[in-house]
Amino acid sequence: MKFLLDQGLPRSTAALLRQSGINSVHVGEIGLASAEDIIILEEGRRSGQVVVTLDADFHALMALSGETSPSVIRIRIEGLRAEAYTRLLKEILQSCEKGLETGALVSVQPGRMRVKLLPLIQKR
Repeated sequence: MKFLLDQGLPRSTAALLRQSGINSVHVGEIGLASAEDIIILEEGRRSGQVVVTLDADFHALMALSGETSPSVIRIRIEGLRAEAYTRLLKEILQSCEKGLETGALVSVQPGRMRVKLLPLIQKR
């Protein structure tokens, strides 16, 4: 499993995940710090990465696209430090790995996680 972390997450989270053996990169490390959401989704799809974000727009874009990848994890808990995001992402990976591998939208908020398999709508 590979993660592509969006701009709202601390860059150090990617480094901590890598130290734990989880292939991760932050958009700022690959020149996409100011890229539009659709570009980040395209990069995730191209490179086989799960996009991790705080932004609701990614789920909306994926829902409307009819695509099955990339999977997107939306964390609806702001203000966490890198260590807390790292622990949370490890928990999500442990709980949702199969869905993330096949294509899923995961939404995480305090005490609750929802998983919806992709595609949400069928392409015409």
